[in-house]
Amino acid sequence: MRTGRYQGRWRPGRGVGLPLRLPLSFRHSLADREHPGLRIRATWSWESLTPAQRMRLLDDPDPAVREAARDGSWVLDPERVEPKLPSYGLRGKPFVFGTCALSPALVEQCFADGMVGPLARNRHAPAHAVARLARHPEAGIRALVATRPDLGPDLAAELTKDPDDDVRMCARLHPFSRTWAEYDMLHRIIGHGPDCTCPITEPDPQPSPDWFAACAASGEPVLRRVAASWPGLSAELVGALARDEDEGVRIRLACHHPLAPPRLLLDVFVTRPAHRPYLLTLPAFPRTGTSHLVGHPDPQVRALAASDPALLDPPVEDPGESVRQAAAANPGLASDALESLLANPRTAEDAAANPSLPVPRMHALIDRCLNDVPTLSTAAQH
Repeated sequence: MRTGRYQGRWRPGRGVGLPLRLPLSFRHSLADREHPGLRIRATWSWESLTPAQRMRLLDDPDPAVREAARDGSWVLDPERVEPKLPSYGLRGKPFVFGTCALSPALVEQCFADGMVGPLARNRHAPAHAVARLARHPEAGIRALVATRPDLGPDLAAELTKDPDDDVRMCARLHPFSRTWAEYDMLHRIIGHGPDCTCPITEPDPQPSPDWFAACAASGEPVLRRVAASWPGLSAELVGALARDEDEGVRIRLACHHPLAPPRLLLDVFVTRPAHRPYLLTLPAFPRTGTSHLVGHPDPQVRALAASDPALLDPPVEDPGESVRQAAAANPGLASDALESLLANPRTAEDAAANPSLPVPRMHALIDRCLNDVPTLSTAAQH
């Protein structure tokens, strides 16, 4: 699972939030930690805490925690949200409009400012605003609304007949969006193409395993892509999705599931260059069985094949520099070919790292390097 971008929201005087490489479940667990400083930090994500956690923090035995809880609870109080909006500035408005409980005046401001995207995702958006958004002229906004768990049956039926293909597709997914956690998972995938490298982070709360299994068996490719992005999917379902007719499903499985078969990782490596750097870090990525790709037109693919120990004749004369370097480091390289590569400045470094290099030859190379290094006093003279 790829992580690393920042999810924390900007707050005046508080800087950035916790980084995404920490699971969201850890951030939420701070509310129940023994140290009061950690419980105070939990209040910074007030809107994502459970009602029980909020009540405990408001009644916390530590006065500093109670004060922080009262301060953090403003996000769910429309009367307190409105006066705080100016302090957030332009960059902070999407958080307020997309997360907080909004007064009628702020809802109207969302429409007036054209910031309806965050409002369409806001689980606290009032029903009348959702109805307006369901008929918004932008298809992307209607698509966001079409999967909302709180969408009424009449609007849901109306959106199934929308003139836009994507909106109709999202309306078909509505039965799979019964909770906000499920809604969130859907919109981590919808609209992301096959070369998307956005991290898929751990949601908290997380949809149930049964929900992901149902997605895996769905006839909708988007739902199968959602299932393929969840690393907890069973081995049986992984096997089925690895053979899925939809390329997006196969790509997401390769990039996000630890049980993705090596042959699938190799297929995605060959066809989708955007994912190559990440795929090479996976322990299941095949290091052998790639020699059949030695004639591939892409030099990155040829370089992978050139490093296969089963390759009988590594392409040391390939026009691609990276391919020549990979061939020079191939342990199956003949000793006479290795010697000629050691004499070539372009391939000497990789040939010197070749694991098949005889130990006496390694020692000779090391001695030569040590003897060629100028002494400290000689270097100072120059």
